[in-house]
Amino acid sequence: MNNLSIVIPVFNEKKAIISTIEGIHQCMKETGINYEIIIVNDGSTDETKAYLEPYNETFRIIEHAKNKGYGAALKTGIKNSTYDIIAITDADGTYPYENIPSMFKEIHKYNMIVGQRSFKALPLITKPAKWCISKLANYLAERKIPDINSGLRIFWKKDALRFFNIIPSGFSFTTTITLAMLTNNLEVKYWPIEYNQRKGKSKIRPFYDTINFIQLIIRTIMYFNPLKIFIPLALILILLAIGVFVYSLCCLPYLLNTTVAILFISAIQVLAIGMLADLIDKRIHINER
Repeated sequence: MNNLSIVIPVFNEKKAIISTIEGIHQCMKETGINYEIIIVNDGSTDETKAYLEPYNETFRIIEHAKNKGYGAALKTGIKNSTYDIIAITDADGTYPYENIPSMFKEIHKYNMIVGQRSFKALPLITKPAKWCISKLANYLAERKIPDINSGLRIFWKKDALRFFNIIPSGFSFTTTITLAMLTNNLEVKYWPIEYNQRKGKSKIRPFYDTINFIQLIIRTIMYFNPLKIFIPLALILILLAIGVFVYSLCCLPYLLNTTVAILFISAIQVLAIGMLADLIDKRIHINER
């Protein structure tokens, strides 16, 4: 149980990849941990591949012919890993990989350990989006999630493989696996870390990726706890029906019977769909057991 696979997805990271790999080797070689480093070059269009070739005897390189996305690169690395415990980190130097040995020593007590970045350490442009995403995720998952999409974490390979069918190919790997584990009552520990200045250009698109993250959170929660989405939506429709009824009764010379009826029937339909989705979800989980 003293074996660790470290997976690093790479896309146009020539400025940082070598220093990151050398730093990981440096902090791991004296720990007594038997480890492998798997680099997944996700269709880089710069000189990343040429930078990696002289070092290919010290780690494994897996090539994607074209860019498939952060999540796809991680899934490729995890599927091809040798060991049962997986660590992931980024190649851009932002995450303190020096924490990996300490996190590894604790992983036997948990299903996953996540590097928790301080809110102050994050880039200013990402803070409003992160705040909104965190509040939504906390509400839907019914758990406080200190850092939903940290890219430094350690987990068991078997737990990750369990959720591969719902993990998308983009940046949402970390968000999805966090929500999936928490909503399935798996043990997740948060490990405070620093967050360093990035080397190279960020690939995050603040507005576009924020919308995608919100969609992903809602979709993931619907997969594991659909009533958390459908009950509030049904209640909103019922309240709208009551509001329209009271407004038309007090402020108009006629009742908006059709509008009230449509809103009320829609609420009943939404609630019924939610209950059916929840029944299917519970049936699936019973069959899995």
